[in-house]
Amino acid sequence: MTAVQTDVSPYDALLLVSFGGPEAPEQVMPYLERVTAGRGVPPERLAEVAEHYLHFGGRSPINDQNRAFLAAMADDLAGRGIDLPIYWGNRNSEPFLADTLARMRDDGVTRAAAFVTSAYSSYSGCRQYRENLADAVAAVQDAPRLDKLRHYFDHPGFVEANADALRAAWDQLPPDGRAGARVAFVTHSIPTAMQDSSGPAGGAYAAQHRAAAGAIVGRLAEQGVVLGSWDLVFCSRSGSPQVPWLEPDVNDWLRAKADAGVPAVVLAPIGFVSDHMEVVFDLDTEAAETAEEIGLTMVRAGTAGVHPAFVATVGDLLVERGAVERGEGAPRPALSDLGPSHDVCPAGCCPNLRVDRPALCGRD
Repeated sequence: MTAVQTDVSPYDALLLVSFGGPEAPEQVMPYLERVTAGRGVPPERLAEVAEHYLHFGGRSPINDQNRAFLAAMADDLAGRGIDLPIYWGNRNSEPFLADTLARMRDDGVTRAAAFVTSAYSSYSGCRQYRENLADAVAAVQDAPRLDKLRHYFDHPGFVEANADALRAAWDQLPPDGRAGARVAFVTHSIPTAMQDSSGPAGGAYAAQHRAAAGAIVGRLAEQGVVLGSWDLVFCSRSGSPQVPWLEPDVNDWLRAKADAGVPAVVLAPIGFVSDHMEVVFDLDTEAAETAEEIGLTMVRAGTAGVHPAFVATVGDLLVERGAVERGEGAPRPALSDLGPSHDVCPAGCCPNLRVDRPALCGRD
């Protein structure tokens, strides 16, 4: 049976926009230098981070995860009757955004919806991607028009995927340890100045993570799984030690829980959409070593990955935004008091605190 065709006009393509990562040892340092350009990160810190990648053979898992996500998205769109080419461009590694936009132009694409693999508001999680899109468009003559799909931290599909992952991890805890177990929702730390300026009015980064965590806990409560208290904790801090970043660090949190007599913990990395380096090194390696050292039972929940509900989120947002652009009404589901997020970033949203740079998909 032929699927009913779903209208996603005015879009004639979908663009997956991601961070990127090295895929061979010789790519690690050039990649890290691109990531940290202009931030004054000392060479010894770059060498330290490079060892994280070399620990895994110099290959980040993120690009392979993007390939799997692309295949899953293609299947989901086809099942909806959406005949739309899907492209993929990275900020910091091949396939680079400008190269992808040139290919899109050559393929006749005129207007594409962009799905970014970052669910939350912050300079590094939103505006910097918008700056990268602006750079890529400026570098490609007659580049397609790009519209960034809205933040999805509290979209039902993202929440469901993370709730299922957290429940699976919770069920791995010893039954006699669940009553006193604690959950840490983990995300990438950012400078407090970036947190304070995130979103249209400031403070959005942490607030959105707490909203997502609350929605996930609420989803599990509906299923009869009561988790009790939970915390928002951080990993992957970098930069100058004199600059304050969001805390507590996950390793400090683990030690504090052990000191308080907590029998077991679950780490739920809701700040990441797939199991890339910040997850497999910072949590599966460093945090796991800390937990073993202090004798604390720790289970790490999965990320959204290619969970069908998360994959479907992309199609949902694409259909929704198409309807908005056509001037039609469309459901805009969100499971927190903060959502649904804006389609076009307001002026001054998540500003670049170092230098003013052009950015797409916003009002400034």
